[in-house]
Amino acid sequence: MNVTTPANGSADRRAATLVMACLGVFVAYLPVTTVAVSLPAIQSALDATTAQLSWVQDAFVLPMAAFILTAGVVGDVHGRKKVFQAGLLFSAAGAAVALSAQSVQTLWIGQALAGLGAATLLPTTLALISHAVPDHRERGKFIGLWATSLMAALAVGPIVAGVILDHVAWRWIYLLAIPVSLLATVFAARLLTDSRAPYERRLDWPGQISATVAVTALVYGVIEGGADSFTAPKVLTALAVAVVAGVAFVLAERRSDSPMLDLALFRSPAFTATTLVAMIAFLALIGFFFLLSLYFGMVQQLDTLQAGWRMLVVTACAILVGGPVGRLMHRVSARVLITGGLVVVSASLFSLTGVGADTSFVSLAWRLAPLGLGMGAVMTPMTATAVASVPHHLAGMAAAGNNAFRQLGGALGPAVLGALLTTRALDSFPAHLADAGMTGAAGQRLATAADQGGLGAVAGLDLGADTGRVMGALGEAFLDGLRLCLTVAGSLTLLAALVAVVLLRRPRSAGPGHTQVAASGGAAGAASAKVVEV
Repeated sequence: MNVTTPANGSADRRAATLVMACLGVFVAYLPVTTVAVSLPAIQSALDATTAQLSWVQDAFVLPMAAFILTAGVVGDVHGRKKVFQAGLLFSAAGAAVALSAQSVQTLWIGQALAGLGAATLLPTTLALISHAVPDHRERGKFIGLWATSLMAALAVGPIVAGVILDHVAWRWIYLLAIPVSLLATVFAARLLTDSRAPYERRLDWPGQISATVAVTALVYGVIEGGADSFTAPKVLTALAVAVVAGVAFVLAERRSDSPMLDLALFRSPAFTATTLVAMIAFLALIGFFFLLSLYFGMVQQLDTLQAGWRMLVVTACAILVGGPVGRLMHRVSARVLITGGLVVVSASLFSLTGVGADTSFVSLAWRLAPLGLGMGAVMTPMTATAVASVPHHLAGMAAAGNNAFRQLGGALGPAVLGALLTTRALDSFPAHLADAGMTGAAGQRLATAADQGGLGAVAGLDLGADTGRVMGALGEAFLDGLRLCLTVAGSLTLLAALVAVVLLRRPRSAGPGHTQVAASGGAAGAASAKVVEV
């Protein structure tokens, strides 16, 4: 059995670990907003439908959700340093494939490879920090910087994409990730100290296979249901497969003596709360970025750089509060920070239902800024609480589990909100065409084009003298769908706030700041009934 003692705590080693962990999470999340703001350009260049655009996002996020838990186990067994370097190489390979893509299908492959790299990097970076900084109070500061790096990647992405698309083709947005990933791989070999789990673990193949099938089938069913119909045989089959595979995953984990995700972790109310909050919040956030990029391109007719500066309002505000929140965590409870942040996010999303085609930057900014401030208040305590709510030797599994549900929410975000947007917009498009004077055969032709190829297909038509009227109707139909999605997203974040209020409480049976986590059998449950810090 491989047992690694905690890192010796030297300042240099902790600093090196922090730098590499922050660089790893930056590489992992850079494609999220870089691609999001480039979607209109990708749609135009590759003649993609709205459903195909959803898959551009989800081809990246799906592997993150499906393989994060496995990556955590592989790191525990074979060494986190090796897995960290493998994640960087997968990210570089995915960027290289996407850079050379001539079709939307090839782009999906590149995105999937990059998503696999991100799945490998996310749990590994947190496990490296947890190993190097055993003290939970000091670890909270490190996780705060880790979360700031995540938000920095989301902030830099739109600007990088905007500058690139102003000068060259969309595919060059992937170039930056290649040298950064390769250089980070080289530096990791020199700077990182390897570590493994202090108890024996094995790969859980039944759990991995059932989890992958469940996540993929669920997201496929939601995307295709939005593009076609939720009563279509392929959609019903996919959703049924997702349910069966999900049940199989739970049964496999309950019976395994080395589970990929020890279900006993959910006996900690704090872990359960932060996991649900992570999934719901990222469903709303990643789905919102997907919709916002389409709003800027399709409704406001902005170029990528202009859209990037507007999206920077969200991420810059999140970075601004990330550091102070990390320092506040030991004075203000996670319950207050997470609940308060989610309420602010929800208020921001509801306020955005008032935007229109001609909404100015200033009017938009005051609505977007609270969204970033709220997310910045949530990210650090959410992650730190998930890791600290279980015994130290299960911190890597807790980080992987929290990230897995976070990415499941991120995968469902574009799928669910994209489906709602498409359905509502297509329903209202004929009425807006009629209001614009486009009736008869001309209106029917445009409505048919939208039904078959999505709203983007209409935008790509040669409309001649009718361009202004048709684009106006298109914009109004899109706004109808956007307002519905914002209402749903705002309601979901309120639900997440309610979850935090109910579950993030100090249990009476333990001392202040502690909770009892019962363990299951097998290696993952070796520390039965440990009392751990929340």
